[in-house]
Amino acid sequence: MISWALRFIRSAVDVLPAGKLYEAVLVNQVTSGPMPSHIGLILDGNRRWAREHKLSDLDGHAEGAKRLKEVLSWFRELNVKTVTIYALSTENLSRPPEEVRGILSVMERYLTESLNEHLFERDGIKVRFLGERGLLPAEITKLMTALEQNTSKNSRAFLNIAMGYGGRMEIVNAAKKMVSLARAGALSPEEVNEELVGNFLYTAYLPNPDPDLIIRTSGELRVSNFLLWQGAYSELFFLEVNWPDFRKIDLLRAIRSYQGRKRRYGK
Repeated sequence: MISWALRFIRSAVDVLPAGKLYEAVLVNQVTSGPMPSHIGLILDGNRRWAREHKLSDLDGHAEGAKRLKEVLSWFRELNVKTVTIYALSTENLSRPPEEVRGILSVMERYLTESLNEHLFERDGIKVRFLGERGLLPAEITKLMTALEQNTSKNSRAFLNIAMGYGGRMEIVNAAKKMVSLARAGALSPEEVNEELVGNFLYTAYLPNPDPDLIIRTSGELRVSNFLLWQGAYSELFFLEVNWPDFRKIDLLRAIRSYQGRKRRYGK
C-alpha cells in the first residue's frame, strides 16, 4: 500500500515544473524508441484507492473509469496501435451483489458517455468487447453492441475491453469450438496447432493479438486470468500505484522499461 507521504510526493511531481520537465524527457525518450504495438492493462486498485481516501468502493470505481478516459488519450498521443483493458473479470462478478451492481452502473455510465461523445468514431478506433456477454445485464450488452457497430469500420487503432472475461474460459470456449468442428468431420487432430487455436480466441481479428507489454497497477504481482494464451511471452510491468492514481509518467516509465528489455520468447 502506498504511504501518505509517497502519495503526496507523486501529486506534487505532477504539478511542479520539475515534474512536467521529467514527463517531457520521458516522452522524448519513449517516442524515439521502439513502441509496443499492443499493450494490455490490468486496472487494479479502485477499492484500495477509495478506502485510502475514506470514500465508498463505488467512488473508487467511478474514479477509475474517469482515469481510463484520460489514459486512453495518452495511448492515442503515443500512437499505440492496440490496447486491451481488463475491466471486469468473471471473478469480479462473484463479489457481493451490491458491489457488482455498483460496478455495472459505473460501466453503463461510461459506455453511454462513450457513445454520446463519439470519441472512438472520431479517432478511428475499432472497439471490441472480450468475454461472455451472457454474464452481463441486457442494458449493458446493448451499449456494447452499439459501440462495436458504430466503430466497426475503423482501423487506425484497436481498443479491446475485457468484460465478463476470463482467460481460462476463453481457452475452454476455443476448445469447444474445435471439438464441435472435429465431430462434424471438419477438423482433424493433425490440423490443431498454435495458429489454429489462436484463430478461435477473442483476439483473432487483431493484426497483433499478443500483447507486447502488460501493465498491472496496485502492486499485485500476477496476471489474474488475463490473456493467458496471448500473454505467454508478454513483458510484464507492475506498479505499486492504485489505478485511479495512474499517471502519464507511469505509462511512459513502463514503456521505457519495455524498450530496454531483450525479448527472448522463452529461448
